[in-house]
Amino acid sequence: MTSENTDDLAVIVAAEEIPEVNSIKVSEPRDGLPKIATTPAELLAIVAAISKGTGPVALDAERASGFKFSQRAYLIQLRREGCGSHLIDPTSFANLDLLQAALQDVDWILHAASQDLVCLAEVGLVPTAGLFDTELAGRLLGLPRVGLGPMIETQLGFSLAKEHSAADWSTRPLPDSWLNYAALDVEFLIELWNVLDQQLIAAGKREWAIQEFDHVRRTTVPIERVDPWRRTSGMHVIRSPREIAIVREVWQARDEIAREQDIAAGRILSDSHIVTIANSGLTTKTDLRTLSFMHLRNVKRHADIWIQAAIRAHELSEDQLPPVKLPATGTPAPRNWEVRNPVAWRRLEFTRGQLAATAEELNLPVENLMTPETIRRVLWSPPETPELLRVELMNFGARLWQIEIVAPVLETAIWFMVQDQVSQPAKVVT
Repeated sequence: MTSENTDDLAVIVAAEEIPEVNSIKVSEPRDGLPKIATTPAELLAIVAAISKGTGPVALDAERASGFKFSQRAYLIQLRREGCGSHLIDPTSFANLDLLQAALQDVDWILHAASQDLVCLAEVGLVPTAGLFDTELAGRLLGLPRVGLGPMIETQLGFSLAKEHSAADWSTRPLPDSWLNYAALDVEFLIELWNVLDQQLIAAGKREWAIQEFDHVRRTTVPIERVDPWRRTSGMHVIRSPREIAIVREVWQARDEIAREQDIAAGRILSDSHIVTIANSGLTTKTDLRTLSFMHLRNVKRHADIWIQAAIRAHELSEDQLPPVKLPATGTPAPRNWEVRNPVAWRRLEFTRGQLAATAEELNLPVENLMTPETIRRVLWSPPETPELLRVELMNFGARLWQIEIVAPVLETAIWFMVQDQVSQPAKVVT
């Protein structure tokens, strides 16, 4: 993406030139609050306007996380030079194919793109050209605060109200105060892109950013987890396979109801209640009903289902019980390396120190040099040659710019370091 067709004001703005105390408070869009599109005619008008605009398009989406089971978009915001800002209610339309066609070969600007790309794809909106993630750009530039509000304040000098970030966006009709908040999420994204793009060029990091943005665009998909019920909060107090089975049965029953009714699972039955059912030791319907929270309105509505799920788990034979823990995969936790594989431990300690120093020199978070899991995998079980090391790093998803910087450090740790003479550098969590 280039920095053409953007506001000249943004080009001259730099973070150090705008003290935070002098920021201008903004509570509504500069051109007024756009009407939310809910009819085919209103959507066609937006498509026509976007088609006449120039340069990249800024996008954002609002979900109802914490209220709904699904992560669908309940509001989409767009802004493009020459046509202003627009709001679309995606729940009012069977598809947004016409909008997708209007955005063909148009670069996208998003903040924290991986959070919105999935829900945008669900309504048929996918980037077909370049992608610029302002949050990721901020990380590569080493900015201390990379939330959208702080970045707009430090880079552009505007302070945005953020009081509706946790709102239930499935609410209809949406209050004007919420819509103002949503419209402001794209109000300054184009100016912010322009400033950050210039800073990336000045820092010699623009090619890094292009590779990072392309990686986000290609790899952002819904996460599929093995045994997702094992992520129930409070599982650390669950000890026996029988208790594990109760968690599984109740969690799955809750998940089915939440999915069918599109309600956030925690609003139906909290994780803490699932854990309490599991380790209560109660095995009969009568006893399970005595649990204090069974009389809460949201829990009571499906109390029979929770009780039946728990009893079903109690009736399982021993060979039907799930293991307390899944078989170990990948590399062991670093805390176990020193005993289990002292050579690999010294490799890891050396690499941590070297990468911490490199990250500080390059002014970016150490985790952005390469994912900690990738580092651990190649150090625990190294490939046979430096050439294979680079292939393995690429297979793990590392970008070329990361490999160029990190591979030499890994090569030293694996093949050229005198293992028993390496001094222990200061520990850095990776």
